[in-house]
Amino acid sequence: MTQSRIPVAAPDLTGNEENYVVDAIRSTWISSTGPYIQRFEHDFAGLAGTRSALSVSNGTVALHLALLALDVRPGDEVLVPSLTYIATANAVRYVGAEPVFIDVDPANWCMDPRHLEDAITPRTRGIIAVHLYGHPADMDFINQIAAVHGLWVVEDAAEAHCAQYKDRPVGGLARVGTFSFFGNKIFTCGEGGAVTVNDPQLELRMRTLRGQGMDPKRRYYFPITGYNFRLTNVACAMLCAQLERREQILRERRRVYERYMRQLGDVPGIGLQPMSPWARITPWLFCITVEPAYGRTRDELAAQLDVRGIETRPFFIPLHTLPPFREGARRRKEALPITDHLAAIGLNLPTYTSLNDSDIDRICDEVRRFRRG
Repeated sequence: MTQSRIPVAAPDLTGNEENYVVDAIRSTWISSTGPYIQRFEHDFAGLAGTRSALSVSNGTVALHLALLALDVRPGDEVLVPSLTYIATANAVRYVGAEPVFIDVDPANWCMDPRHLEDAITPRTRGIIAVHLYGHPADMDFINQIAAVHGLWVVEDAAEAHCAQYKDRPVGGLARVGTFSFFGNKIFTCGEGGAVTVNDPQLELRMRTLRGQGMDPKRRYYFPITGYNFRLTNVACAMLCAQLERREQILRERRRVYERYMRQLGDVPGIGLQPMSPWARITPWLFCITVEPAYGRTRDELAAQLDVRGIETRPFFIPLHTLPPFREGARRRKEALPITDHLAAIGLNLPTYTSLNDSDIDRICDEVRRFRRG
């Protein structure tokens, strides 16, 4: 019998998603006004431990809005990790600024704060700390350096819904937090994002910028040039249903993580994602590294798993090596050996709530079987 193909990710829409979407449609509130928007923003702010949350059309827009609200301008520099999705650096370019790339810490794969001060110049305005693969960055260390140099910090928590740093939820650990609700994320509405914030003045600026620049106290009066970054009531209806089941979703994903760790933890040459003692990781995509002791390369293992009907994805290509950014990185003589190494050996395995134990066993059996001793 032919085995079914296992995707690397799949959404969990088994709760009230359909009911709430139908309710939103029947109410005719299908655009950027409606009760599900207010409900989602209230609930998500509570989840992040912040004063407010703003729904936006996707995670990249969340970053863009944060940088606009922080008044980042052409010629400014923003420090970002190179081991992340390209949206982090793209948003910096959207406002005319330049991303400056920082290596990651081998202890947790997030931005290494020990490299920040060497990268700060008179043009540096802020830092985007990415909570990579569900693991929070060392925010106290990063915030301390930022405070000494008069810089702001933004959390890119696109991959880290409900992760915790020293028992505090991500999203409220800096001036602004940003999130994504793309189809492969912990919580999803297909496309969507959120910005979390504690500063009421910054919130007001972001709400104004998000809604075409319209004065919130005077309809159809536009004191500034704004953007249409809003999310729909229909999308927020899906997110409300997702947040209702957040404990169940997280519990099932942790089950997947724990089974992988039990089965792959002793395979020679297979490394697992490190976790700092102060972190509670969120179970997004399970990460392994394929070391020389495995006897095969990361790409060989990925190709073999693909043949066997198992989808995987490699770690992000380092941003400092990609065409839009490599000339600037070369000019700054950026050396990021940990990033380069992890990007060459890292692999994400299938992770989603409906991945059953037999599927995980099948994946792990294939990993073990393909090893060359």
